Amino acid sequence: MLERVHGIVSRDVLTAEPGLAFLRGMLEGRHPAPPFSRSTNVYMIQAEEGRVVFEGEPTDNFFNPLGTIHGGWTSAILDSAMACAVHSTLAAGQGYTTVEMKLNFVRPILPNMGKVTCEGTLIHRGGTLATSEGKLFDAKGRLLAHGTETCMIFSAAAQKAA
Repeated sequence: MLERVHGIVSRDVLTAEPGLAFLRGMLEGRHPAPPFSRSTNVYMIQAEEGRVVFEGEPTDNFFNPLGTIHGGWTSAILDSAMACAVHSTLAAGQGYTTVEMKLNFVRPILPNMGKVTCEGTLIHRGGTLATSEGKLFDAKGRLLAHGTETCMIFSAAAQKAA
């Protein structure tokens, strides 16, 4: 198994190649996993154009006062998958950001569930806006949560000058 390195890359490195190539570079170890992955135990495991899959293992570090996994953890894995589905469609030199997200929490998530899988899929890609959807499943294939997201796409060069 590939040893995971965590870190960030410069904007120049991030935007030097198309989005899918960058994501595959993370899977191959050419680019580091984000520090967010280490703290949440959420990692991308597949990437193709318009579709990515993340895997996560919730722990009691993410308990809410009710003793279930906090909705913020669930939101984080869904946002990662839905946003990266959009990222996979970027041309070199483009950036993006999430502008809206809507989630439905279907079942409680408990730390003894083991690994969960989250698939993000592109719904629509325009010139400025893209929409995607995400579904989070437990190891038995039961739906835990799902959602939709809108991302704004922009020229990364224009953002540097701002």
